[in-house]
Amino acid sequence: MLTHIWQTLLATMGDVLPIVAVLIGFQLLVLRQPIPRVWEVSRGFLYVLLGLVLFLIGLDDAVFPLGDVMARQLTDPAFLFDGRLPVVPSPLDYGWVYAFAFAIGLATTLAEPSLIAVAMKAEQVSAGGISALGLRLAVSVGVAVGVSIGCYRIISGTDLWMYILTAYSCVLLQTLRAPRMIIPLAYDSGGVTTSTVTVPLLAALGLGLASTIPGRNPVVDGFGLIAFASVFPIISVLSYAQIVQWLERRKGDADAL
Repeated sequence: MLTHIWQTLLATMGDVLPIVAVLIGFQLLVLRQPIPRVWEVSRGFLYVLLGLVLFLIGLDDAVFPLGDVMARQLTDPAFLFDGRLPVVPSPLDYGWVYAFAFAIGLATTLAEPSLIAVAMKAEQVSAGGISALGLRLAVSVGVAVGVSIGCYRIISGTDLWMYILTAYSCVLLQTLRAPRMIIPLAYDSGGVTTSTVTVPLLAALGLGLASTIPGRNPVVDGFGLIAFASVFPIISVLSYAQIVQWLERRKGDADAL
């Protein structure tokens, strides 16, 4: 364990130091200004370094093994078919996998720090016009639906491009009709979902499913869930804004009558 911690610390320092060098270089050489609150900034970088080390160790020792174990348990014939595996299992036989994917997508996105930060800022700059909780729920539902569909793709073995092309076609059509104010936020919402909490669990789930489903290749079929977690939140946020706009228009028409 100590060796693992030390190796992870060295690797993380190699990743963080270039960022520190760029920030310090621009501050001193380009802006020609002293670094404000040097000790506080140094302490903050130390916290970042230690947090990343602990996070990466947690991924290796807990998240990835847990995702693999959950995928194996959910696809175990003893669980799905009482030990009697059909000759040709149907993708519809894996209902518990889709339910788990929906639940884990919803829960991890609600806890995603980057989404919380974006939602709080959106509510702040819109003076309450955009609800932070409503935005988080809309994004979380989009991720949950996307991950469930992504698991169906892995189990069914269908091509990834069909789903992605269809999803982005929906995004383009919605962009033409959605309120202009929400469009940039919706596109950003698709990016903030692929961060520290969501990505490791989805990657572990996808690889675990592709390793346990007969006839699937982890390299070909195990990846792609993160793409679903990026595009479907855009659809859900645009849909949320369109529904709110429609309700307000309907309320205005009713008041006019």
